[in-house]
Amino acid sequence: MTHAFYVYASYCFAALVTVAVTAWTWADGRARRRELAALEAAGIRRRSARVRDGE
Repeated sequence: MTHAFYVYASYCFAALVTVAVTAWTWADGRARRRELAALEAAGIRRRSARVRDGE
């Protein structure tokens, strides 16, 4: 019982960090997809993208 607080606090901290990193990664992925969509809408393409006929 004396160590229960530290054990539970450690699990809660680890869970909080895991949720925070997951949320940050998800939000950053959405931001990067929006940036790519804006660049593609402006006509900027990746060098690795295939060139269509007439472009």
